[in-house]
Amino acid sequence: MLRICNGISRLLENKALALTFLNREYSGKRDQAPRKIETPTNKKILHLHFKNHNSMRKLFFIASILLTTLVSAQTNKAVKSGEKFTYAASYYMSGLMTQLAQVTMETETVKTSKSTLLHLNCEAKTFSKWDTFFKIRDSYEAYVNPTTLKPSLYKRDILEGTYTKKEKYIFKGNTIQSTVKRKNMPEATNSFKTSGSANDIVSTIYLLRNVDFSKMKPGQIKSFTVVFDEKEMGVSAKYMGKETVNAGNLGKKVCYKISIGAKTNKLKGTDKNIIYLTADAAKVPALIQFSIPVGTGQLTLTNATGL
Repeated sequence: MLRICNGISRLLENKALALTFLNREYSGKRDQAPRKIETPTNKKILHLHFKNHNSMRKLFFIASILLTTLVSAQTNKAVKSGEKFTYAASYYMSGLMTQLAQVTMETETVKTSKSTLLHLNCEAKTFSKWDTFFKIRDSYEAYVNPTTLKPSLYKRDILEGTYTKKEKYIFKGNTIQSTVKRKNMPEATNSFKTSGSANDIVSTIYLLRNVDFSKMKPGQIKSFTVVFDEKEMGVSAKYMGKETVNAGNLGKKVCYKISIGAKTNKLKGTDKNIIYLTADAAKVPALIQFSIPVGTGQLTLTNATGL
């Protein structure tokens, strides 16, 4: 699942203000849902948390790292057209896991004049009650070969507060032709080489679901390369065995537990960044837990259809 997750982590970067806000909202009651903020003072406090446009991209980036692992050349047997997975994105703040955004992943078949492709679409958006303070509407897409999941086209469309960015990759062998447009800046084009095994973040997420974890032993580590922001990045994955977790409408499911490491300062701790994939043919991402320098959070599967 999708590089679909960046934006809300900045809430924790100004922790004193975040704690002030949450303490006012919850009044020490762990089971009480947050109330709507009415005062100008509280609006100003939350605005400070959300003012950095890098936030949703960071959350999506982290979740995607946790999902894009153990990839090798293989035939797609797990991913189907017509799937839809919905997640609640939460942060652990003031002793509470607070839901701030929704992430969805969908697949559909698209026919062109020359070929049939599988469209992979990942979206992240804040819940409406947070839009007043910082509205997020992010989209990540890939058009891939239905059999190999090799990408032909990758697109990214970012709306985070007043910040916007559009990005497109066209894959031609080991070369990527990129186009990037940021708000109030001219469109920039680039062409760069990649390793033969490199893929965009979205297609790599779906490739992960085709890995045969049943043949791996606890402690076994594999690695791969993903392209994001016009750069290649190495990611390692350690298989840690199986655990049973809640998987939304799928109920409790036995899952493969995978610990993720990456050459980035966005992840923190050893075996603190975990993804759980259902231990069945579909390998649905059921739960993603992440630890970053400013706090911890998770993506929780709430609904899965089209399997």
